[in-house]
Amino acid sequence: MFDGVCNLCNEAVQFMIKHDHDDRFRFAALQEEIGLALTRKYNIDTSRVDSIVLIDNGKAYVKSTAALHIALYLKGIWPICHAAIILPRFVRDFVYDIIARYRYKWFGKKESCMIPTPEIKKKFL
Repeated sequence: MFDGVCNLCNEAVQFMIKHDHDDRFRFAALQEEIGLALTRKYNIDTSRVDSIVLIDNGKAYVKSTAALHIALYLKGIWPICHAAIILPRFVRDFVYDIIARYRYKWFGKKESCMIPTPEIKKKFL
């Protein structure tokens, strides 16, 4: 799940789609009904996590842990990034939180969630 109005998050989704050669990922905006239902199901506090959530094999990952697990499944050199998982989570999340806090200022914000093109619509819940 991702922040559907965040330009950085939308670009990250596009990047993931491009590098998801195994067709593993499905997406939902946190602001949409399915995103809200999933955050309730997995007890995710959206006042503390409002940018990215990965649900994998019935477990929810948030913040830097979600990003690093996503990298593990991408093609190319991106799985190497998963090695950063050895850093303490509070260090990784500190950096993540700074980016998340300023993402609208640095990358902009849309008025509404993105509308996927017909060819990638099947990747959205």
